Amino acid sequence: MSARKPYHRPMPAGWWRQKAPYRLYMLREATVLPLTFFCLCLLAGLWSLGQGAAAWEGWLGFMASPLVLALNALALAASLFHAATFFLMMPRVMPVKLAGKPLPVIKVALVQWAITAGISLFALLWLLEVI
Repeated sequence: MSARKPYHRPMPAGWWRQKAPYRLYMLREATVLPLTFFCLCLLAGLWSLGQGAAAWEGWLGFMASPLVLALNALALAASLFHAATFFLMMPRVMPVKLAGKPLPVIKVALVQWAITAGISLFALLWLLEVI
């Protein structure tokens, strides 16, 4: 074992509060919290569906409560924020090239949003049994 002591730079607990990009990063990472709640609600719904009509009605009542509706709205906002930051970050990390030239970041992000909107519209129409 080596006797030398490597240098460990001190990292204060509030490092992320120092600069705006750090705060934005932490906000993006915090989007997992409301999304976790939403996923747990869906899992509880699947479980209650298998338990019978009484459990299913109980779950529907739980999902209709104002607090759960507010938390699900927060989860939707967090999901959209996460998607927006991902769509703007992805072409910077992995540039998309067309004819050897990189496409502008905003154009790639707009294409991603268009694909997302198209899939969402398809799912909505399928759910409403239009298609």
